[in-house]
Amino acid sequence: MQKIEAIIRHYKLEDVKAALTEQGIIGMTVSEVRGFGRQRGHKEQYRGAEYTVDFLPKVRLELVLNDDQVQNAIEIISESAKTGRVGDGKIFISSISDVIRIRTGETGAEAI
Repeated sequence: MQKIEAIIRHYKLEDVKAALTEQGIIGMTVSEVRGFGRQRGHKEQYRGAEYTVDFLPKVRLELVLNDDQVQNAIEIISESAKTGRVGDGKIFISSISDVIRIRTGETGAEAI
């Protein structure tokens, strides 16, 4: 099992969700987050004063999938979230040793 964490633009969330659902990938957690990478924020003006917005609003999408679904999900997220501009986001993949469904006690793939 693998965990995919994708940091994407807010307005791309529905595109990514629809593309994943269309391919039968369901079950995800979405969080609103703030951060910066190479983009390092941007400058804005408010009432004539210029200030820097360091932390940009993004969305973090988390999925735990069986190993055979991971590559397909990565491709779907990459294609759906891409605009070609700086700040499109990142995808992180990590191994999950076990999953336990609290309600039933199921573990492993059955718990996903």
